[in-house]
Amino acid sequence: MAREGLAPVADRSLGYSVAARGARGRIVRLDASLNAILAAHDYPAPLARLLGEALVVTALLGATLRPEAKGDAGQLTLQAQAQGGPVDLLVCDYQAGALRGYLRHDADALYGDDMSLETLFGAGYLAITLEATTTAERYQGIVALEGGTLTEAATRYFEDSEQLPTLMRVAVSGDAETGWLAGGLLIQHLARGEIGGERLTLTEGHPDWQHVATLASTVTDAELIDPTLSPEDLLWRLFHEEEVRVMAGPALTRGCRCSETYIGEVLRRFSEDERAGMRDADGHIKVDCAFCAKVFAIDA
Repeated sequence: MAREGLAPVADRSLGYSVAARGARGRIVRLDASLNAILAAHDYPAPLARLLGEALVVTALLGATLRPEAKGDAGQLTLQAQAQGGPVDLLVCDYQAGALRGYLRHDADALYGDDMSLETLFGAGYLAITLEATTTAERYQGIVALEGGTLTEAATRYFEDSEQLPTLMRVAVSGDAETGWLAGGLLIQHLARGEIGGERLTLTEGHPDWQHVATLASTVTDAELIDPTLSPEDLLWRLFHEEEVRVMAGPALTRGCRCSETYIGEVLRRFSEDERAGMRDADGHIKVDCAFCAKVFAIDA
C-alpha cells in the first residue's frame, strides 16, 4: 500500500565502515516489502509496529552477518517465544535480501498501545540463528526478552554472544490505511584485525567506540524514516568528519518461499500411508502458510 502524500522509498540496505575507528554498520529502509508482509494479516497497530521493528532488526543483522560473503546463500532467523502476554511467537527470517515475518497473538489479551516487551510477551527468550545452507552448519545465540524494546534485546545478543559492542536504532511509522515505513541503523566496534591494523581488546570504554557510538546515537526516528533523506546523506550527517566507505547491499523484498511445487516436494517425502491420513474428502492435502496467510490444496 502506498503511503499517502509521501514520495516512494526504495527498500534498501547500505553497508558502511569507519575504518580508522574500527567500526562497521548498516542502514536499512523498508517500504513496499514491509507493507506486503503486514498486509497478509490484520494485525492491531501495536503488533504491526512490533513486527515492523523485528523485520528491520532481522534485515540489519542478516545483511551484516551475510553468509553469502563466503559464497553461501544462508539464512538468518530471529525468533521470539514467550508466555504470559498477548504475543507467544514471533518469527522473521532473511535470505539474500528476502524477508518474511509473522507473529501469533491473542487479540483479546491486547490492551492499549503499550509496546514494552513485558506487556507484549510476558516472559520469554529471543533466539538468533544463522544457518549456512551449503555446509549445513548452524549457529544460535539466545537472550532473555528483557528491556524496553526488541531492538534492545537483540543488541544484547551481540554483546553477550558475539562480544561486539553494538548500537542499534530502529523506527517504525504509519498505519494500515496510509501504509507503513521503517528504518534502522546498526554500528559495531570490531577488532582491528578484521578490517586492517593491529588486534585490539574491545570494550565499551574504548575511545574509538565511544566516539562513533556517540555520533551514531544522535540519529533520530525522523531521520531513519525520512523518505527524502537517502542513507548516504544520513551517513554524511552522522560521520561527516570521518572517512566513511559505503557498500551497496542487496535490494530488500518480501520473500515468502511457499509455493505449490515446494510444498508438494516436502509432502512427497512422507509415505503414502502418512499422506493418506492427511487428505481431505476431495483428496487434497491442505497446507496453511502462516507467513503469507495462504492455504494450498496439494495433490500429493
